[in-house]
Amino acid sequence: MNTHPLIQAYNASNAFGQLLGMTFNILSPGNIVYSLRVTAEHLATPLAAHGGCIGALVDATLGVTALSVVCENNQVVSTIEYKVNFLAPALCNDELDARGKIIQQGRRILVVQCEVLAKNRNVMVAQAMGTFNAYDAAKAGY
Repeated sequence: MNTHPLIQAYNASNAFGQLLGMTFNILSPGNIVYSLRVTAEHLATPLAAHGGCIGALVDATLGVTALSVVCENNQVVSTIEYKVNFLAPALCNDELDARGKIIQQGRRILVVQCEVLAKNRNVMVAQAMGTFNAYDAAKAGY
């Protein structure tokens, strides 16, 4: 499902996601899993990942979830806002899976939900919700 040209272009140009070591899989439009293994480079304390790292994973998950449903219309998305609740620390060597799903989709505005699970410990690390604007991909340089 990651084969749509806009998804491939996003993946190729997402240097920030590559820097953090994040990867995603689109299970179906509007249903994705973004993954990250927490390493020493992600830590803010001797044990726990920086909240900004989890925030980046959440934003990416929410955004690609929205992108996966609008790319067929030659559209991309931008984040309007998102809110994240940190529920537990993400620890070094945690295997994080962030799952996104569409809550509501209008003509231009999408509301998306995300849950981040440390699957190796079966611990919910964060929950989030975001709002996204869909617009023509050419305006973003695609």
